Amino acid sequence: MAETFLFNIAERIVEKIVGLTVDEVRLAFNVKTDLKKLEDTMISIKAVLLDAERQQHQNEKLRLCMRKLRDIFYDAENVIDDFKCEALRKQDAINHPDISNLKVRVLGSCCLPLSFSLKTSHKIKDINGRLGELATEWNSFDLRQYSDNRHVFRRETISFVHSSDVIGRDEDKENIISMLMKPNEDQNVPVIPIVGLGGLGKTTLAQLAFNDDRVTSLFPLKIWICVSEEFDLSRLLKLIIQSVNKGERCDDSTLDALQARLRSLLNDKKFLLVLDDVWNENKAKWVELRNLLRSIDGLPQSKIIVTTRSLKVASIMSSICPYELKGLSFEDCLTLFAKWAFNDGDERRYPNLIRIGEEIVKKCKGVPLAVRTLGSLLFQKTDESDWIYIRESEIWSLEQHENDILPVLKLSYNHLPSHLQRCFAFLSLYKKDEIYLSEKVIRLWMANGLLEHPKKNQEWEDVGKRYLNELLSRCLIQKEEDFHLNFTFKMHDLVHDLALDVSQRQCKIVNSKTKTVDESVRHLLLCDNLVEVPRVLEKLEQVQTVIVRNSSTRSNFFVQSLINLCVSNFKYLRALELRDSQLRALPNSIGTLNHLLELDLARSEYMRELPRSFYKLYCLQSLNLGATSLKQLPDSVQRLIELRHLVITIEAKHLKEIRAGCWTSLQYLELYNCFELECLPEGMQYLKSLRTLFMSNCHGLVSLPRNLKFLTKLEHLQIVRCHRINLKMELEEEEDKDLQLSLKTFSLFGLHALRDLPRLLLQGSSSTLQHLRITLPEGIDRLTNLRELRIHGCPELSKRYRENGGEDWHKIAHIQKVDIYY
Repeated sequence: MAETFLFNIAERIVEKIVGLTVDEVRLAFNVKTDLKKLEDTMISIKAVLLDAERQQHQNEKLRLCMRKLRDIFYDAENVIDDFKCEALRKQDAINHPDISNLKVRVLGSCCLPLSFSLKTSHKIKDINGRLGELATEWNSFDLRQYSDNRHVFRRETISFVHSSDVIGRDEDKENIISMLMKPNEDQNVPVIPIVGLGGLGKTTLAQLAFNDDRVTSLFPLKIWICVSEEFDLSRLLKLIIQSVNKGERCDDSTLDALQARLRSLLNDKKFLLVLDDVWNENKAKWVELRNLLRSIDGLPQSKIIVTTRSLKVASIMSSICPYELKGLSFEDCLTLFAKWAFNDGDERRYPNLIRIGEEIVKKCKGVPLAVRTLGSLLFQKTDESDWIYIRESEIWSLEQHENDILPVLKLSYNHLPSHLQRCFAFLSLYKKDEIYLSEKVIRLWMANGLLEHPKKNQEWEDVGKRYLNELLSRCLIQKEEDFHLNFTFKMHDLVHDLALDVSQRQCKIVNSKTKTVDESVRHLLLCDNLVEVPRVLEKLEQVQTVIVRNSSTRSNFFVQSLINLCVSNFKYLRALELRDSQLRALPNSIGTLNHLLELDLARSEYMRELPRSFYKLYCLQSLNLGATSLKQLPDSVQRLIELRHLVITIEAKHLKEIRAGCWTSLQYLELYNCFELECLPEGMQYLKSLRTLFMSNCHGLVSLPRNLKFLTKLEHLQIVRCHRINLKMELEEEEDKDLQLSLKTFSLFGLHALRDLPRLLLQGSSSTLQHLRITLPEGIDRLTNLRELRIHGCPELSKRYRENGGEDWHKIAHIQKVDIYY
């Protein structure tokens, strides 16, 4: 398996070394020189890694050397992360000088820091030594510096297709032809984008339309250009000229000469131009070609078809809503499969094979190229065992040729930026057909260091959202349901196969049938009917992620055994998810997992308290204690100063006061099922970084504190089924009138006692509020920046605010999008 992530890992290690503060470096004895040596070596290796990634496919020795390098890189990153963990431990000891810490300072002030110092110094020297041992072999490959442009093999397509070879696209063809025959509405040439996953048949659909007699009659001149990855103006002009005037040579022509020649060939001509397989996301390059085409006389009667895998490409090239191609029906897939697996009519002789074939076709999930690939593999094979083998095998493990489904899909992966490749591969950790939650995926990416460093005025979560939007745009994931602040999405089974193929055995789904696990595995998903922790996991040491599915079916003993394994073997564990578990208490040893960044214990309904060592999870960024049975949130949680995401359920009426200096990085706070909670904690004003505040099923909550006005970064406030709450919050002080807040969304559902709105918060956010989801209040007409309003399940209100005849319509007429559901 190819090593394709090394450049990204090396880049991150260098960033971390450079980012170490003077005080952090001083935590280890005499390591400054060794750290500098490590940094220089990493920079030197990184410079040629992209070339190495390209050459490894033809060089087995290089590939094995890169695998050794990968293991060293991961160890180096762990050591650099040790500095941050130790710095946080030291800071915690200063901030909380309790008795136990006093003992450490008095009895072991030399011992503990010296122990860390010596161990870390030795580890860095060891890593430098291992890199030195590998240097001779590495240098022998004579690698060169390479720019970070993802390499995509150029595909060649032609305009012709036998319509008899195409199954199930008649309706799509008619839709495209209808768009071609529609009169142009302005002087600009219409661009019709056909968008979809690789292998769906975008090129085939364009070919069907291109060769239809009606289209030929409508467009006397038809031009087919396979663009592929190189969207170069000079190259495209030459291809168009050579397509129009067969045999014309223009290889040495200047750009001006090419433009003039194209005008002379196309002036006063009505033409159809197909730009097939477009990847270019640089708008300036498209504008160059578009402006040239606009200068041609007669253009308004012409049209352009673009096929692409990217919604972003479609939006750059066209203002028309893209034609998003869907998969074939099961019946059409079965017909296509039989066409490729048998000679005409032979399928009727093998009903037993057709029954197996139906199961094989289901694996393809409507993608015709996948159907063709598997059908071709079985052509003229009538032994039932061959068919069963294909049925039981993962598509990514089957032998395939250049134009089969996996290589074609892999073009989409190859075209991803390096930072997105690792994030995409990580999604193979989930099972097929699983629904992904966007915010959960982003937190796991964060925990495993897969995100680029945020730019100015951005947070890590913003980077994760951008990554998901890029994957959506490239049709590698599909959005299922949008909840405004987050969304769910799915991944096509074939794309999941691609993710498995490129994940380099680092992600592993473990069930009761699992017999072996590669020692290089770093991310584990435990699922199905496991009753005990598999012994095969005991040899693993590099695991960074552990997720347990269906924890409610596992015994407390199973979960305790798993945690013990994590503590003993997975010293650098970054993420642990134990949702719905039977866990009654975390062991005190959990505090040794000081590299843990993500801990999800949601719906562990038997858990009533946290261990005393919990504060030692110094690096923890995300903690989900929702729907547990905690009586109160212990002080140890407030000591976790790196927390960014916190979900709480407690049985108490009051939360402990938030102290100054605590939770200064907190972005998201959710109070869930705190049935007895009467008020938010004192000290809310200290949560200066808070962007989302969510309260749900807090039935005892009666009001919001006025100190929320100090949360100037708060963007999203949502209150759901808090039946007693009164939100009245008037302007009481002179400075309240000039308050500058940042609320963008404000959502209120199921608030039975609601009579007023917090005027203080709304007026302070009058220039930022974009989405209000609520029973409508007085003064809504003053929210001039409001862009979206939904009224749901309020029949009387809906009548008053409807557009035609509603007595209060004028109050919301300025809002761009109003959705009213009766």
